[in-house]
Amino acid sequence: MKKRTEQTIFVCKECGYESVKWLGKCPECGSWNSFVEFKQAKIEMGRKISDFQSEVKRLNEISYDEKEYRIITGISEFDRIMGGGIVLGSVTLIGGEPGVGKSTLMLQIADRIVSTKNINGQYYKLLYASGEESIQQIKLRAERLNIRNENIFILSETSLENIVKVVEEVSADVLIIDSIQTIFSDFLPNIQGSVAQIRGVTAEVIRLAKTKNITVFILGHITKEGDIAGPKLLEHMVDTVLYFESETVQNYRILRVYKNRFGSTSEIGIFEMTSFGLKEIPNPSEFFIQHSENLVGTITTCIIEGTRPILTQIQALLTKSYFPQPRRVVNGIDYNRAMLVISVLEKYTGINLIYEDIYLNIVSGLKTKETVIDLPILVSIYSSHKNININSKSVYIGEVGLNGEVRPIGFINERIKEISKLGYKKVFLPYENKKNVDSSFLEKSNTELIFVKSIKEIEKIV
Repeated sequence: MKKRTEQTIFVCKECGYESVKWLGKCPECGSWNSFVEFKQAKIEMGRKISDFQSEVKRLNEISYDEKEYRIITGISEFDRIMGGGIVLGSVTLIGGEPGVGKSTLMLQIADRIVSTKNINGQYYKLLYASGEESIQQIKLRAERLNIRNENIFILSETSLENIVKVVEEVSADVLIIDSIQTIFSDFLPNIQGSVAQIRGVTAEVIRLAKTKNITVFILGHITKEGDIAGPKLLEHMVDTVLYFESETVQNYRILRVYKNRFGSTSEIGIFEMTSFGLKEIPNPSEFFIQHSENLVGTITTCIIEGTRPILTQIQALLTKSYFPQPRRVVNGIDYNRAMLVISVLEKYTGINLIYEDIYLNIVSGLKTKETVIDLPILVSIYSSHKNININSKSVYIGEVGLNGEVRPIGFINERIKEISKLGYKKVFLPYENKKNVDSSFLEKSNTELIFVKSIKEIEKIV
């Protein structure tokens, strides 16, 4: 016999932290008033563990060919961040603000999936279950994207039990749920969209994926305040977590990996939103470099996102401060790291920034935590302070230590290859990386490498 009991716990809707009692402040993420009540059902089994039988195999007896267990969509940006394609039987969570383009992306991916054959030579079948739109509304979007594949089945439904029935009826290999907040189960407590419903529905979907080897994509909405329960509560349950980010003043979208059991967790895919859907950007370096003329306080640098080198620009603006304490505004850069670089700059170059407001920005809304931007930040601030134009064909990369030394960085050859490929003339980089540079690929380019030991040489490199 099964005995069903309920235990009440409290869950932080920002990060998913669990507590047996209500807390005003989350000890994990520091959010206030974020705990909601969650009745967790426990099932006590009357049978012994020995009564259950599962398939057990020796590790060396399990055969696995990665090519046979991945779906290659042909959208290179998406395949790359997924680790080389979509793993069969995996569960992927795609989060983002409403209207960012999640449904558009999934329809385009769905079209590519059903155009691919499996190991048996048959085309995949896909069920797109939407709890937000009618089938006619989805058809309108599909027409705009020029998608008419007969192996895509559309279902407008909010009941999990009905969705599972249709999956079995059409023998779907792939399931897309749009969105998880709209799906409910009659066998779970609380209202639709609550923590209990979202977690319970997701757990059942994962069980379906693993037992039937069905590939599942779950779409979830989040807001800037994180008020709607969704992706943050499910990150630990699924195999892959992707977040769709957008810049309000640009048409591009960034698909960022936060978790991936089958690939790198530092990759990003960059797309441009057009009237015909999302268009991948294979060379983001050219996309993020907006200006080619010499400008004051604008420095070109090269960061690594996952395994990909990307050229971008860092800008600094210094103005006279009218406040008792000068302002320090940072966008796209870690604030504490920026303050550290400013302090090192003042100590070892002798300039005084106490009477100036400092504004730092990475162009196009890009964000990074790489320390290689220390040298570009330092040079851009110095350039703006001294009102010096920086050569637009120069690139600066390097980490700055507390003693003013320029420390070595990783992926040096990958960065230099990308820089030289785009026609830049000078690269300022740490002296300690000199022994690691493979200069063979520089023979056909005109790129000059200039090695820097300390920021005390700043007058020579600006």
